[in-house]
Amino acid sequence: MRPQPLAACLALAFALPVAYATASPQSETSTAATTGDVENGRMLAYTCQGCHGLTGYKNAYPSYRVPKIGGQSAQYLTQALNEYREGKRKHPTMQAQSTSFGAQDIADLAAYLSTLK
Repeated sequence: MRPQPLAACLALAFALPVAYATASPQSETSTAATTGDVENGRMLAYTCQGCHGLTGYKNAYPSYRVPKIGGQSAQYLTQALNEYREGKRKHPTMQAQSTSFGAQDIADLAAYLSTLK
């Protein structure tokens, strides 16, 4: 196992909920479109690579297919992350990840991931 990427991933996993909790209050379920920042989305997407960045999109713990998110439409990605965050879609890891993101983070992730081929 490579300790440096694992340490970076753990650091993000602990930092994101703190950043989310200290963010200024705003309507997180706003229906207004939020413009995404591709560069911030690239940095946030680092945690997505653990499952979605694997060759063949197959996770080993346990073995199951992982959806390809690179190149999906920003609208689809935004909707999916919001549905995980609201509990409308059920997957423990994705629900945990999505609850650490605010509306702007989701818009940034969607903007970045939609640019990938």
